[in-house]
Amino acid sequence: MEANLILEGFKFMGLGMGTVFIFLIIMIISMSFMSSFINKFFPEAHVSAAAPVKKNNNKIIAAVIGAITQHKQG
Repeated sequence: MEANLILEGFKFMGLGMGTVFIFLIIMIISMSFMSSFINKFFPEAHVSAAAPVKKNNNKIIAAVIGAITQHKQG
């Protein structure tokens, strides 16, 4: 009796793991198809790395210094 229950457990385990495996394979195939479709019809604009954009971070630096000072004072 117990051997039959163990065999049924293995059958259900195989069925569940097989279902998940097939679902993941279908998901990977559909995601790769969707990615190629999007890249084909909506290509991403390439930005030249020769001219880096410089940002003015003075306000951010001042805010960080002010926060650290406020934290140290209590």
